[in-house]
Amino acid sequence: MSQIASKQQLRMSFIRYALVTVPTILFLGFLSGKLANSGYENRWFAALSRPDSVPPGWVFGAVWTTLYIMMGVSLAMILFARGAPGRPLALSLFGAQLVLNLAWTPLFFAAHQVTLALFLILAILVLTVATTFSFARIRKAAAWLLVPYMVWLSIATVFNYQINVLNPDAETLVPEAPRTQIAL
Repeated sequence: MSQIASKQQLRMSFIRYALVTVPTILFLGFLSGKLANSGYENRWFAALSRPDSVPPGWVFGAVWTTLYIMMGVSLAMILFARGAPGRPLALSLFGAQLVLNLAWTPLFFAAHQVTLALFLILAILVLTVATTFSFARIRKAAAWLLVPYMVWLSIATVFNYQINVLNPDAETLVPEAPRTQIAL
């Protein structure tokens, strides 16, 4: 026998990586959003002036779910490429951009730091570009899986910028408390 592992064994090994990376990234993204009370239900966010181009809330959930799945598969491909030159750097870049990605939601939605969130998302975009090029040296398919993420980050950066321009007082904005009317 000239092979250490069969193609089937290698495929199953990759699938095991993906069965860890995909749910982990999905869970971390979900947790970041939940802890920060992200989305249109957030009273502070609902009180902001938003550009007309900002899509409805369900789009963000669908897009981020898809992107996190693609990121998880991409990461699994690189983890599977044991011994590949540049792998430690690629994994470090991926980890750094993921940590910043997970920090953006609390910074924007919970801390109400729109300007800092803009700088943070620019850093995420730069790190993601670097990650994509590092992944491409190892597995081209892993890099291509990150391209939609870069596109969405670019769109999100524009939204963040527009919200920042439309709401110069966003950091100090205090939305009106909900009211209940009880008829006696």
